[in-house]
Amino acid sequence: MPAIHYRGRFAPSPTGPLHLGSLLAAFGSWLLARHAGGQWLVRVEDVDPPREVAGAVESQLATLAAFGLHSDAPVQYQSRRSALYQAAIDQLLAQNKAFACHCSRADLASQHGIHRYCVASQQRPQPAIRLRVADGSHVSFDDALQGRQQQDVDREVGDVVLLRADGCWAYQLAVVVDDAEQGITDVVRGADLIDSTARQILLQRALGLATPHYLHLPLLLDSSGQKLSKSQAAVPVDAARPVPVLRWLWAALGQDPAPLEAAASVAETLQHAAASFRPDRLQKTSLHAPIQPPG
Repeated sequence: MPAIHYRGRFAPSPTGPLHLGSLLAAFGSWLLARHAGGQWLVRVEDVDPPREVAGAVESQLATLAAFGLHSDAPVQYQSRRSALYQAAIDQLLAQNKAFACHCSRADLASQHGIHRYCVASQQRPQPAIRLRVADGSHVSFDDALQGRQQQDVDREVGDVVLLRADGCWAYQLAVVVDDAEQGITDVVRGADLIDSTARQILLQRALGLATPHYLHLPLLLDSSGQKLSKSQAAVPVDAARPVPVLRWLWAALGQDPAPLEAAASVAETLQHAAASFRPDRLQKTSLHAPIQPPG
């Protein structure tokens, strides 16, 4: 079997139904994977039970299916991958690249929430596990759309939480381990996550993992200039009329509307989109969502 030269993914968290901004990231990542002749996977990031909404997983997967966005491999669930995350933490602890931390947010308030050394006022029943971030940990990377990015992780972020004190796996650990285990070569996601990339690269280096290519798509903003989000009850996309929504997303991604105008079905729309997509036309800056959702 030939090696996969491009493997992308869409990884929603089940905190509510998919809104227009979510689908922009899904469609954009799907288009880039198809343009590269590669694979596109779906992964459910369900490792934060306190934030999860009942029925959200089924709703999100049904919406993706309604829009013809099907994973090229079985859908993976982070909640079933704890052994992988524990193995990564065990490796880091054994190599003294991670440590147990009893600090609370209140303890770190005097340090502006940035952990550089432990200042815990008391022992916690279950400590967090943090990645040890060395002084001078400057990370830079080239984002395929947003350009050169850089961050002083030690000063701007501090020691990164890998396992929370409530026993939940941290996003940074899960996403790094999953991307590596699934062979993800290209991470395409919303620009709200671009600040997480440097700390993920540090963690990849600590674990001896390859760093994928990154591309951060523009965000969709509401009328007040805030990012559309499930937590702010953004209106779900209309899965009953997917073709008009796909056309709107296509234009929002900077593409020429003409190739999709004659398409009547989802399959035909996606076929024309895959054939006509031009990455060089992608927008960099944030976009405003329509007052009335398309559909």
